[in-house]
Amino acid sequence: MKVDVILGLQWGDEGKGKIVDVFTPRYDIIARFQGGPNAGHTIIFGGKKYVLHTIPSGIFHLKTQNVIGNGVIIDPFILFREIDTLRDAGMQPEANLLVSKRAHLIMPSHRLLDMVLEAEKGKSKIGSTLKGIGPTYTDKYGRNGLRVGNILEPGFDGRYELLKNEHLETIRSHGFTNEQYLLDGLTFEAYEKKWFESIIRLKSLQIIDSEIFLNESLDHGKSVLAEGAQGTMLDVDFGSYPFVTSSNTITAGVCAGLGISPHRIGNVYGIFKAYCTRVGSGPFPTELNDRDGEEMRVRGHEFGSTTGRPRRCGWLDLPALKYSIMLNGVNSLIMMKADVLNPFPSIKICTDYRVGSEVLENFPFDLDNEHLHPVYKEMQGWSTDLDDCKTIADIPGALGDYLKYIENETGLPVDILSIGPDRVQTLQR
Repeated sequence: MKVDVILGLQWGDEGKGKIVDVFTPRYDIIARFQGGPNAGHTIIFGGKKYVLHTIPSGIFHLKTQNVIGNGVIIDPFILFREIDTLRDAGMQPEANLLVSKRAHLIMPSHRLLDMVLEAEKGKSKIGSTLKGIGPTYTDKYGRNGLRVGNILEPGFDGRYELLKNEHLETIRSHGFTNEQYLLDGLTFEAYEKKWFESIIRLKSLQIIDSEIFLNESLDHGKSVLAEGAQGTMLDVDFGSYPFVTSSNTITAGVCAGLGISPHRIGNVYGIFKAYCTRVGSGPFPTELNDRDGEEMRVRGHEFGSTTGRPRRCGWLDLPALKYSIMLNGVNSLIMMKADVLNPFPSIKICTDYRVGSEVLENFPFDLDNEHLHPVYKEMQGWSTDLDDCKTIADIPGALGDYLKYIENETGLPVDILSIGPDRVQTLQR
C-alpha cells in the first residue's frame, strides 16, 4: 500500500481539515506529519464547529486510527485542552489516538522564548503564533530537545529542569524575565503546573514507535492518509523565507515526519483556495488592501483559527500555485471556498510577476521585492450563490470557466470543489 498525502499549496488556512474529514472514511489511518499547535484545522458538521490544533482531522471517525507523527511537536497542555473539548462534545478521542515516541515536546519556556525573540524583532517580526514552535524545532535540530518517549524514562524531570534553566538564562540575557509574559492568560508557574499535569495524562495515551506501526500497517494492506499543516509557501526551505514556519510542509516532509520511504508515497492531493490568504508578516504579491479584500475577509470568515488574527486576502496567485504543485508532485487539485467569490462581478488571477520590464518565468528566490508586481487576467464572475449545486456539473458557467482556466494553466484536474464550510458542501467529480 501507498501513503496518500493531503497538503496546502498556499500560505496555510486552505481548508485541509475539512477535506481530511471528508476523505477519512476511505482510510484506515490518518497521520499528521509536521507542525504543532500553530496549526488550526476547522471542521464543521451537524451544525457544530470544531477546531483541531494537534490532533489529526480524522478523529471524528471512530473506525479510523489517528497518529501524531514524529515530525509533529506537542504542547501537552494544549493537546489535552483539545481532547477535553472533544470529550465535552460527547466524543472519546483517546480511543483512536496514537502518539509517536519521537515527537518533540514544546515546553512552557519554549513559549516564553518565542515571545521574547519575536518582541525583539520589532517591525521585522515574522508573525509567530507564539506557541513555541520555532524554539522547539531549534532545540530539536540542536540535538537538545525532549521527546514524548522521554516521559516514560527515569530522570525526565531533571532533564526538563536543565533545559528550562538554559531557556530562562537566554531570556534573562535578552533583558527579559519570565514574569513579563502570560501564557494563555496564565503565569509561567501556573502554566508549568498544568503542563506537568498534562504530562501525567499523556502517559495514559497510546504512545508508539510510529514509524514501525505505519510501515507494518502498510505491509498488512492498511490505507494511510498523511495530513499536512500550514502550507507550501510557509515551508522552511521553499517558502517565502524568513517569513515561514519551522518545518517542511511539503510532500518530502512526509518521509521524515512519519518515517516513510519515498517509494511509499501515493496520490498527492493539493488544496488551494479560490483566492489567497496569509496570516502574519511576509510578502504577499496579490494582497488587496481595499473593499474587495475586506469582502473576501468577511465572507470567508478569514480570521486565524489559532490566533484569531484577521487574515490578509488577495486574488489567486498562479505562479505560486504552479511552484507548489511542482515541489509536491501534486496529481489532483482541490479548490476551496468558491462560494466566497459569489458576489464579485469580475475576478482577477495573477498569471505572472513583473519586475520593471522583465516578466519572471520562474518563482523568484526573493518574493519580498518592492519592485515585483503581479500581472492579472480578469475573468467574469458568476454573481450567484451555489447552494443548489449538488455536483460540479451544476455549477454556473463562469465558475466552470474559472476552473478550466486553472486546470489548463496547471495541467491538473480540479477533482473536488468546496462551496461552503460544512462537510456536505463538497462537490466531487
